[in-house]
Amino acid sequence: MAEKFPIDLKQFKKLTLDPTKPTLTAEQKATLKSNIQLLRDVIVLFTATGPARGVSGHTGGPYDTVPEVCMLLALFEGSERFIPIIFDEAGHRVATQYLLAALEGSLPAEHLLHYREANSKLPGHPELGLTPGVKFSSGRLGHMWALVNGVALANRDKTVFCLGSDGSQQEGNDAEAARIAVAQGLNVKLIIDDNDVTIAGHPSKYLKGYDLTKTLSGHGLKVVTVQGEDLDSLWSGISSIITHEGPAAVVAKRVMAPGIPDIEGTIQGHDAIPVKSAVKYFESRGLSSLTSIYDKFRPIANPYLYVGCTGELGANRVMFGEAVNMVLDKLSKEEVKKVMVIDSDLEGSTGLKAIHQKPPEVFVPSGVMERGNFSAAAGFGFAPDKFGVFSTFSAFLEMVLSEITMARLNNCNVLSHFSHAGVDEVADNTCHFGINNMFADNGLSDVHSYLYFPADPAQMVAIVQRVFFERGLRFIFSTRSKVPWILKEDRTRFFEGDYEFVPGKDDVIAEGKAGYVVSFGDMLYRSWDAVLRCRQEGLDVGLINKACLNVVDEQTIMKIGRSPFVLVVESFNQKTGLGSKFGTWLLERQLTPRFGYMGATKEGCGGLWEQIAFQNLDPQSIILKIKQLSQ
Repeated sequence: MAEKFPIDLKQFKKLTLDPTKPTLTAEQKATLKSNIQLLRDVIVLFTATGPARGVSGHTGGPYDTVPEVCMLLALFEGSERFIPIIFDEAGHRVATQYLLAALEGSLPAEHLLHYREANSKLPGHPELGLTPGVKFSSGRLGHMWALVNGVALANRDKTVFCLGSDGSQQEGNDAEAARIAVAQGLNVKLIIDDNDVTIAGHPSKYLKGYDLTKTLSGHGLKVVTVQGEDLDSLWSGISSIITHEGPAAVVAKRVMAPGIPDIEGTIQGHDAIPVKSAVKYFESRGLSSLTSIYDKFRPIANPYLYVGCTGELGANRVMFGEAVNMVLDKLSKEEVKKVMVIDSDLEGSTGLKAIHQKPPEVFVPSGVMERGNFSAAAGFGFAPDKFGVFSTFSAFLEMVLSEITMARLNNCNVLSHFSHAGVDEVADNTCHFGINNMFADNGLSDVHSYLYFPADPAQMVAIVQRVFFERGLRFIFSTRSKVPWILKEDRTRFFEGDYEFVPGKDDVIAEGKAGYVVSFGDMLYRSWDAVLRCRQEGLDVGLINKACLNVVDEQTIMKIGRSPFVLVVESFNQKTGLGSKFGTWLLERQLTPRFGYMGATKEGCGGLWEQIAFQNLDPQSIILKIKQLSQ
């Protein structure tokens, strides 16, 4: 699309600020105001194209931090004593990085209108080497400050800036980063957007006692608290921390998305601004001519029609919470007290919202603190008759591996739900791919910690109800994407009726003499489609659903291992997923079919359903691999 960008970025006026002069002149202030309004308009304009094309995005964070970004640009303009990179701990503020790339000419402004679109190189988090003009990768909250410390160690004669947030500062990594910065006297300067909004709510309500000024001061940083929308206050604070030798921080208090009526101060401000709210914003600014641009965008659905499954889709990640409620509904009030469910600011994304609503007495709201939250769930489940429930994104499983080990050594009872597994519809892109989930099975061979990946909502319910009160650690995975219900060849739903889930037992979806495909989760319906199309061509391929990922079903593996070929299909990391283990399991049993496995192999392409085809995991790619193995 060659659509001309409707706001002229050349209106941005270069400005030089001197930190030894903490008072803005009238001219400097007027220029800053003009630049801030310009860039905020641009951010609203192009981030709203995300929801317009159905890929969502994030507006509030980048919109909030425009004042400090403009001031940092003015600092870089006037001196070489600064590393001229605006590092940022919040990957969801990626719109800032794209806007800066356009301002400096690395990206044409028109390309911003492809925000989060598949293959546009504008994914939901910045990735170094992917997008022209992007100077660093940031993804998971709370991971950049420590890296910035290293940049400061390598550039002792420079000052390094890092934008933070009240969300990113909840991560334990930042406490460690603070201690190193103070101990080494690093010239690291943090500017923290403290807007009291995260994904699930307001830290002031769910995290009583959380105070950034006190916390950072306690670590030994110089901390200045300012009003972020007061330019005099903000510049005075920034000047103060720059002229201070050593690590220092400005905590900028503001409401989320100030000046955008529909989302100001709300958790909706965290996500992309809805088109109707963007239209309202521009109309209030007398810029209604800009809004016609949204008429040019429409969501693009996957045109492929799958066989072997329902047209109806269900959200397994939501179904997890509903399935837990089905279990709790059967308990007495006393029995319910033996269950504790803790959130990591993701209740709406991982299904825990249903539990928060009913029954709220078992629910503990908490912040962006996966390590502490998992361990709290484990500690609750330290007693043999109590059970902790924990949930977060699958990508963040990598952050709790040590805590998992300690929980296992303490014989704790924890049921963990990791949503957003695999790569399907992960618009946030590579940093949020949930592809290394097999790492959860990091115990020794004398202990089983079952890993489950249900294929559809019916199997999610069956698994949760079966394993909820099992002792020890249990892990259940789901995708960000909705999935269809798996159908038998007679068109009835496979995991309903008299279906009973048995831990460690594989499901035979179809027998086959030519060979077998082994799959699970979001790849099962895609594999079933490929298998059915092969069967229609006369190739008698079978399909196995391995919902229990890390336990060998001896009966099934002996059967499929004696067939001509076995193909494992998954959306996990091909290097660390089920396929990397399955070949060994076959050889250990002296089974030598032709063997292949397919998994995620590349950094992402953005978009939603496009991620699967980009990884060559679509049905046509599976069919091609089946035919290669069957020759």
